[in-house]
Amino acid sequence: MGASAGGLEAFEQFFRRMPADSGMAFVLIQHLDPNHASLLTEILQRATTMPVIEATDQLIVAPDRVHIIPPNRDMAIFHGALQLSVPDQPRGMRMPIDAFLRSLAEDQGEKAVGIILSGTGTDGTLGLRAILGAGGISLVQEPASARYDGMPASAIRAGYATAVLAADAMPHALLAGIRRIARRQEDRPAAAPVGTMSRILMLLRTATGHDFSLYKKSTIGRRIERRMAQHDIEDMEIYARYAKENPAEIQTLFKELLINVTSFFRDPEAFVALKREILPRLLRDKPDAYVLRIWVAGCATGEEAYSIAILLRELMDESKREFKVQLYATDLDDDAIVVARAGLYPPNIAQDVQPDRLQRFFLKDDAGYRVRKEIREMVVFAVQNVIKDPPFTRLDLLCCRNLMIYLEPELQNRLIPAFHYALKPGGILFLSPSESIGNHTGLFTAQDRKWKFYRATHSVASARAVLASGLSWAADSGGKAPEEVMKKARETNFAELTRRVLLQSYAPASVVTDLKGNILYVYGDTGKFLRPAPGRATLNVVEMAREPLPLELRAAIFHAASQGGVTLGREVAVTTDGEVETVSFSLRPVPDTDAGEAVLVISFQEMSGAAPGTRKRSKRESTSLANERIEALERELTYTRENLQATIEEQQASNEEMQSTNEELQSSNEELETSREELQSINEELVTVNAELQAKIQQLAGMQNDMKNLLDNVSVGTIFLNEQLVIRRFTREAARVYRLIGSDVGRPLSDIKSDLEGEDLLARAQTVLDSLIPYECELRTVSGVWYLARIMPYRTVDNVIEGVVLTFTDISKRVEAEAAVQTSRDLAEGVVDTVREPLLVLDGALKIVSASRSFYRNFRVAPEDTLGRPLYDVGNRQWDIPELRELLETILPRDRSFEGYVVEQVFPAIGRRRISLDARRIAGRSGDTQLILLAMQDAEMSA
Repeated sequence: MGASAGGLEAFEQFFRRMPADSGMAFVLIQHLDPNHASLLTEILQRATTMPVIEATDQLIVAPDRVHIIPPNRDMAIFHGALQLSVPDQPRGMRMPIDAFLRSLAEDQGEKAVGIILSGTGTDGTLGLRAILGAGGISLVQEPASARYDGMPASAIRAGYATAVLAADAMPHALLAGIRRIARRQEDRPAAAPVGTMSRILMLLRTATGHDFSLYKKSTIGRRIERRMAQHDIEDMEIYARYAKENPAEIQTLFKELLINVTSFFRDPEAFVALKREILPRLLRDKPDAYVLRIWVAGCATGEEAYSIAILLRELMDESKREFKVQLYATDLDDDAIVVARAGLYPPNIAQDVQPDRLQRFFLKDDAGYRVRKEIREMVVFAVQNVIKDPPFTRLDLLCCRNLMIYLEPELQNRLIPAFHYALKPGGILFLSPSESIGNHTGLFTAQDRKWKFYRATHSVASARAVLASGLSWAADSGGKAPEEVMKKARETNFAELTRRVLLQSYAPASVVTDLKGNILYVYGDTGKFLRPAPGRATLNVVEMAREPLPLELRAAIFHAASQGGVTLGREVAVTTDGEVETVSFSLRPVPDTDAGEAVLVISFQEMSGAAPGTRKRSKRESTSLANERIEALERELTYTRENLQATIEEQQASNEEMQSTNEELQSSNEELETSREELQSINEELVTVNAELQAKIQQLAGMQNDMKNLLDNVSVGTIFLNEQLVIRRFTREAARVYRLIGSDVGRPLSDIKSDLEGEDLLARAQTVLDSLIPYECELRTVSGVWYLARIMPYRTVDNVIEGVVLTFTDISKRVEAEAAVQTSRDLAEGVVDTVREPLLVLDGALKIVSASRSFYRNFRVAPEDTLGRPLYDVGNRQWDIPELRELLETILPRDRSFEGYVVEQVFPAIGRRRISLDARRIAGRSGDTQLILLAMQDAEMSA
């Protein structure tokens, strides 16, 4: 799942509707600030009961778990494990979503699901193309429901969305798709509906003219099932009827079957081998200006064809050799060919094309990158069916990658001989790593087995194999009888023969040029009128013309180009090999040509001299007039040349200034473009951080409300002070101790009058701030209310001391209760001391709580040896009497009291005594023993 700006809201909507036991594993790729810790894990955990964790390197992806990319990391998946890496550049136009989706398509194939949610830019578009090519599912958020619709709109425009849904509607569609895949896997052993699929393929052939019967049935089946899922159709028979009734569905299915999965320099090492080894070997013995013929079959949207063109341009520049390149690229998909001809690709290609190539061969556009004109002009794109239409021939290189993997072996075996037939002996066949030449080893010799470069070997077997292959174009060309061909060769075209003889005998020397004077065709001997211009080679007729023809030709061409005017019989004196000859030239526009552009026909003719008798009679007069005319023309020509030279020099200076300005503007534009990309990336990261912070603020607002209600309801007065003992905050109850109002926040506590008596809490607070040792005491207000005051250091989450906290707990009731207890205790002790007989007060554990004075006196023991000790341990354990134990531990708990029980014991200080014991148990509210009153007197006296 990929998202950028606004993605947090879409993620929450999605996971609130996604069950926790779907069996699917989720990986979230979000554009994050590389320098900011992500809160995405914590925020999304509140939207789902599935575990939400931040991914780590080599983490195995688990079902029913959400894995989130960490900040400043690129992520891929390999054999089900996440692979994390540090990006080369933390900011800029990185495409982490595309990178992960591509690796997902390679790793999981048809099990892959790609989802694109809210965000700006185009990240994820090429990743979805890879997933669709692998047979997976792609879902895109409906642009109207996305906070930012850039990424969803890009994927939809490119045609890579299986379904376009709101984020909260995607879980239902996903679960339905998973159930459909599960049923398909369960039903896979059953026989495939061959008849139904054949009817669908027949509908396709009727509607489009293309036969897909020899495409792999698994590929066709997946594409048909994807269309069935779009229409929520379960049975292929029902879909066949639906397609028959809806011709538009047939066209859509046709586009689905055309798999346009490609990229620039796909398998980069293969293109390195092509540039460093294959092409140099291929061109080693070729002369300059050699016509290099290349065919890229199944070119899709043209990335592979342009990649080869770029390699050729680099190779020619590096070797300083120029070849005439005829690079043909064909595909069955006319929409893909339109894209290829335009040469405009999304910004995502930056991850496939090296930066130096991107700068040299591409122009940055608002919509992405456009291939420069010099590379586009090297490639001719055309719609072609490689199975049905005849191939290009006499090829030096034939590139057909990742096409045959979708074809049945029968059709592959037909294509390989056709490719051999199209190649020159020694030509190179370039396949993908997943393809091979099969059993046609006699037609090719392997040049690089890893990257599948094969060299065509000369063999007549290929022609026989092509004729026997059953390809429609081979059958058509082989159907003509040899006699018919020979008869056609013997026919003579007398009209053409007559025209050719007349032109050779009577037509003047001529050239055909475009409207700028560039020569397109030369007829006859033009050596007396044109010659190669010094300096850089050119075919411009004005620059090649002998003096003084250029001036007249330039004017005539301008007249014809601007007004369509004709120039006839213009005579000019031309000096050739030291002799002056009169030359007449004519210029005629020819508007209708096959190219659709007007051209010019310029004819040159030598003028014959006057009759000899005439020259003799007026020789002196003619010479004088001619000399005057020549001098006038030379003066005019000199003046014109000087003006023209000045104009040319000014124009050259202006051109140089414009060129310099243009280079500066180009440099500034590139810098601005780089800055714009960085700002866009930072903006996306800021939007993501802002969304996370907004969620955090909402969480903190809730916590603040909880904290306020907590402080208001615990009835504890609290004052927060900073390091200078200035009030930061206080609770309502604190106003009963200090006379505080809302505006006192920010004032020193020493400015506020307190109702407390005695203790100086501010001095204590400063001591706590210095020593970090808490302090507490009980204080009384002037109104008689008692408080337990505590002073504690104020610690932040990072364990930094930033002040102190004063709390005041009302303990008035406790103080009153303690006073009442003390009064009762004093009263009880007074009663005990007043009784004449010895009396002990025991607790539930038989420890002595209190003893009367008569007890100390009669038994001669001291209070410090008695109070708080178990009865049996007093003295020398003289009270450890078995009968007394039974009375206190067995009889008393049962009967609550006993009286007149006589025991006899020897006491060290007073000797043997017989004592009469009376006891009563005082129970608490729960029935447990609280106190025991044990009275004793001398048994003889009681008797």
